[in-house]
Parts: sequence; C-alpha cells; structure tokens
Amino acid sequence: MNTEMAMPPPGGHGTEPVPESHGGAGPVEARGRTDIANRVLERIATWAVTEVDQVGGGAPRLLGAPLGRGTPGGAPRVSAHVDGHLAIVRVTMSVTYPAPIRQVVHNVREHVRTRVHELTGLDARQVDIDVARLIHPAEQKRRVL
Repeated sequence: MNTEMAMPPPGGHGTEPVPESHGGAGPVEARGRTDIANRVLERIATWAVTEVDQVGGGAPRLLGAPLGRGTPGGAPRVSAHVDGHLAIVRVTMSVTYPAPIRQVVHNVREHVRTRVHELTGLDARQVDIDVARLIHPAEQKRRVL
C-alpha cells in the first residue's frame, strides 16, 4: 500500500491528506535530476538581454580587438557556465546613446537573473556585463544594403 500524499481533489478543503498511487516512483528527490547545458543557459540569457530596451549586440573580438561593430539590432554575445545550482553569465553588449549606462546595465543584470531563475531554477548570482560600444541614434538609421 502506497502512503504518499497528493494534492486534495478540486473543491476539497485541503485539511485531509489524500493517498496517491503513482506506481511507486518514490519521492521527488529520489527520481533523478535535470541538468541544464551551458549552451542552453547562454541562449536563455541572450534572449533575456534582448528583452531589455536600449541594448544592442557586441562586436565579435579576436585577441581582444573588435572585428567590426556592435549593432543595435544584433544579439549580444553571452557565455555562461552552470555550477551545481548556480549560473555564471558574462554578457558583451552595446548601449544606445544617450541612455544612462549604469541604469541599462542594472536592468539587464536583474532581468537576466530573473529570467534564468524562472526558466531553469538556477540562481544567477554572477552576471558580468561589458559594454563594448555606445551606439549613436544616427548610426541606427545608416545601413548599407
């Protein structure tokens, strides 16, 4: 006989536990674990950064030197690492001028922490952000086709 308890049926008051039979799968802690790959964390963090206003992509670099330019519509560069229940994220991005850089960076950091936790359950305590470039509004309109 299985003595594990489940949620009360709809309309119940929740005062009495209801036995659950789920084939003896055991407690949640003993059923296994879910691992989040670094690449998945990078994609989630990249998406979170793009959800913040006044942020653009960072130019790729080779040996520390920028190759090209960051673009307002481009994706930021993100690297991430999962260490147990912690997420370590590093973002390289551009900010649209004349936005207050400190405020934009704060907004990005908090949004990345929130979204990573909501979607993965990981605690993103360390979110390092490099602002590689300021994008002038006039540059957003100039595009060579």
